[in-house]
Amino acid sequence: MAAIATAPVSASIDVFESRVARILNSAMNPVLSWNRKRKTRNVLARLSDHELDDIGLTRGDIDTMAFSLARGR
Repeated sequence: MAAIATAPVSASIDVFESRVARILNSAMNPVLSWNRKRKTRNVLARLSDHELDDIGLTRGDIDTMAFSLARGR
């Protein structure tokens, strides 16, 4: 009678899937970060100078704020 060991195959598939997931995440993170910065920059740029002043920003702060918010700070 032949014994079939399924655990090593299953384990190797899990390892492969986790590696693929890590590769995809590392490839997508810069794209997602860039998109968050782009969206934030666009929203802030549409505000009037008065609206920016109300939230304590100037036009010169937009890029810095977009970068900070995209990083989650």
